[in-house]
Amino acid sequence: MSRHPEAPRHWFLMLLWALALALGWTVGPFLAAGTWRWPRFWAYAAALIIGTLAHRRYVASKNPELLKRRQRIGEGTQRWDLVWNFLYWPQMIAAPIVAGLGVRYGWAQAPWPLFLLGLVLYAAGMSVSGRAMAVNPHFEGTVRLQEELGHRVIDVGPYSVIRHPGYLGLALWGLAQPLLLGSWAAGVPAVMVVLWIALRTALEDAFLRRALPGYGDYAGRVRARLLPGVW
Repeated sequence: MSRHPEAPRHWFLMLLWALALALGWTVGPFLAAGTWRWPRFWAYAAALIIGTLAHRRYVASKNPELLKRRQRIGEGTQRWDLVWNFLYWPQMIAAPIVAGLGVRYGWAQAPWPLFLLGLVLYAAGMSVSGRAMAVNPHFEGTVRLQEELGHRVIDVGPYSVIRHPGYLGLALWGLAQPLLLGSWAAGVPAVMVVLWIALRTALEDAFLRRALPGYGDYAGRVRARLLPGVW
């Protein structure tokens, strides 16, 4: 009973946070650039919208219940992961804002042909992420032991090659941003995003080794966290 009064407040704070992020992503870059006439950003935005909708439609066709659960924070979520999530999305938004500053101040721009490379990286990231969400019923938005769902090790699909394919997808998306935006300077926050993702990968891996039966054996079979032969 004592937890119910907190629910409206919890959702209100999440809504405010989502609105702030949306404004930061859609308005912030134009404010930084000082103009709405920024073709590279409009192309970037179109790629993100199309990719996100395709990703969601695919996951909805394969694992619709997962999408519903990802709309809330599950009981037992690790506190460190709440902090991680709170700081992750502002770092992603930093890339287009830095790119906007580059437009305003005339910093060196990446040539348009690299936009195609960015599209390839972004599409690869969304594909890996979508496939991971399709085969993993435990792919929630936060790290926790999902005891009520019979949490078990998933070792099929991309999980037969790397232990955290979803994070690889996020990393590829982060690395694609400077190329899509045409900004060398945006590479700095992009690298920070990849390092932040690597931190979460290591923290979640350590948590699952402690909390999830069979994960240690799985980690012994599938050695790579993100990149086979690298890490």
